[in-house]
Amino acid sequence: MVLALQVSVRAGTPGDGLMKHPRITLTELLAKTATRSGRKAAMIFSGTRISYSTLLDQAERLAAGLQALRLRRGERVALLMQNCPQFLIAYFGILRAGGVVTATSPIYTSREACHQWIDAGARVVIADRSLAATVHGALPACPALEFVVWSDVQTYRSRSYPKLLRLLRTQSKLAPKADGSLEWIDLLRTGRKPTPVRTRPGDVACLQYTGGTTGTSKGAMLTHHNLVSNAQQTCGWLTEGRNLAETFVGALPLFHIYATTCVMISSIRCAGTVILLPRFELQAVLGVVKKYRPTIFHGVPTMYVAFNNAPNIRSYGFKSLRICMSGGAPLPLQVRETFEALSGGKLLEGYGLTEASPVTHINPTSGARAGSIGVLIPGTQARIVDLEQGERDVPEGEAGELLIRGPQVMKGYWNKPQETALVLRDGWLHTGDVAKRDAEGFYYIVDRKKDLIIAGGYNVYPREVEEVLFEHPSVQEAVVIGMPCPYRGETVKAFVVTKPETPVTQEELVAFCRERLASYKVPRMVEFRDSLPKSGVGKYLRRELRNGA
Repeated sequence: MVLALQVSVRAGTPGDGLMKHPRITLTELLAKTATRSGRKAAMIFSGTRISYSTLLDQAERLAAGLQALRLRRGERVALLMQNCPQFLIAYFGILRAGGVVTATSPIYTSREACHQWIDAGARVVIADRSLAATVHGALPACPALEFVVWSDVQTYRSRSYPKLLRLLRTQSKLAPKADGSLEWIDLLRTGRKPTPVRTRPGDVACLQYTGGTTGTSKGAMLTHHNLVSNAQQTCGWLTEGRNLAETFVGALPLFHIYATTCVMISSIRCAGTVILLPRFELQAVLGVVKKYRPTIFHGVPTMYVAFNNAPNIRSYGFKSLRICMSGGAPLPLQVRETFEALSGGKLLEGYGLTEASPVTHINPTSGARAGSIGVLIPGTQARIVDLEQGERDVPEGEAGELLIRGPQVMKGYWNKPQETALVLRDGWLHTGDVAKRDAEGFYYIVDRKKDLIIAGGYNVYPREVEEVLFEHPSVQEAVVIGMPCPYRGETVKAFVVTKPETPVTQEELVAFCRERLASYKVPRMVEFRDSLPKSGVGKYLRRELRNGA
């Protein structure tokens, strides 16, 4: 049987299972909030308060600048930056110009960024100048990239921001350099109003790159409707339908779909304020909590571990936080109980995946269950089916693959119809996660059908790491698995068989990987073996490696 929202409501979910989701675009969402709450701070960054009216104005200016670069409807623009006001301005400016956003991890190597930009067909990249080495390393292999827009994070700091506002009082003609580079301020000064572009709620808003439930990295096509719907679903849940003045902490990286929807878009949906931090640094976050008294914090388990180990945590005023959310990796019960005891805050675990924009389950604000990912959020349906064929619904309490249906489910994978057909079948998203459901509608993740590793909230795809290991001249065979880690949730471990004539050390292999992979993907452990277990058809038996490791 299909368990839909009736169970969620019975479990204490606000709203009802037949809730309607607005058929509007993200740019319309921002415009509505700016009209309603124009003078309210949309974000605070390094002492600078930026109102909703200013956010809308600068997004429109950026859109006009992109149109001056002849950006056409549906073309992709890459973002490469830490959390800063420019991320929000650029995100909505790209959409206002009719473009599609593809946000890139600021800790990616040039090789990783290049793969994403080539696959997306990005023509423009907007990047923080501090990440110039990544951009310059990728450019030679990205011939489709015509323009690089350079931004500086200090532009929006309290001492520099007045200068930007003075410059915006005048206009200038856009004139990229011979190499296609230009400055952020150049785009903002080309004109205030972009040419109207007809954008529909069902149009793709972003290509969110993920390994998905199968294979290597690919772009999940998330529409305006997907993202607006999921923001409404999560906002309605966390506010319980009340019109509250919410203040969010933006410490999760905004390029990640968790922060994109649950922090950036959700805050705009409820006319909230985001306190932006470039990255998660414990003392900086504690200072923000103490100074601004935020009401909602989204994080991953490792952040709460850091809070639990901070001295005098009670002195920072965590009781202002009505709700703390944890996602990205399983939340250990001890971490949750310790955090709630030390801080006085409420910590809830949820579940989602990039292909669902991302949220599908959250624990109720009252009556959360240990070890559970919670119940279905409004408007979402789920099935648990047999692992063999993926067609038969299994009985209550039995483990099977989790399937999802709802307004937040992606359109498909960019330019990958075969991979899309594997995970989207008859309207249901096959998550690849093994779950079970109890009698009261609470869901529990039992295992992963695929071999995805989640380290510190980041997805690590073994195949990608294995391919890098195989590039080393000393490596004959390599298999990568996730090992339990009390701090990161999982850590990356590699099993390697070397070529007899070319010995190599663990330190050398780790250094080799560090040059080619983001830090969270680099193996923390390397075990050398004479051979690796294989099945009769030659497949590596990862489960045996896990059990024997």
